[in-house]
Amino acid sequence: MVEHMDASEHSPHDFDAAYVGTPPWDIGRPQTAFRELANAGQLHGRVLDVGCGTGEHALMAAALGLHATGVDTSRRAIDLAKAKADERRLAVRFVVWDALQLAALRERFDTVLDSGLYHVFDDAARARYVDSLASAMPPGGRYFMLCFSDRQPGEWGPRRVTEDDIRTSFRVGWHIDSLVRTSMDITIDPRRAEGWLAAITRAEE
Repeated sequence: MVEHMDASEHSPHDFDAAYVGTPPWDIGRPQTAFRELANAGQLHGRVLDVGCGTGEHALMAAALGLHATGVDTSRRAIDLAKAKADERRLAVRFVVWDALQLAALRERFDTVLDSGLYHVFDDAARARYVDSLASAMPPGGRYFMLCFSDRQPGEWGPRRVTEDDIRTSFRVGWHIDSLVRTSMDITIDPRRAEGWLAAITRAEE
């Protein structure tokens, strides 16, 4: 299987520069909302951390004994994630890959975790992203997504996401099990950012 894809044509942003320092989303631990999912036993089978950054959620899954893969377009982030895996002695596969091209991995994942990726896409890319997810998940596979909410004040940071945005994106071929208000941990504000947590199941084909 190919272990690398040049994602420059498809990536919405070049995030490499952000990882020269510590970007706001790189909190050095799993997001609280995803840690709670893990503690509740919601992660199963083969786990994909899509837009994994420095890998905390893939590492969390691996620490639970699950087969974990993390993909990101940033080579710098993937290198940092691999270093963490080595330091923690966890078996995780980290790959430089485009989230809009998951079909090319030629694998399927039972659980997909998305912390802060969906909200970077414009409308056209969101549609492609949802199709990409569908290609990499079996019926019954579950997608957990954490993103910025339209309740977050100000204009800094990523595009705000509405409840209708999420329901529209996943209206065909998916079942939204839950969509709840939550918050996202960020490095630049101890109050955290307003967010959505979605649990979505891939429907029968």
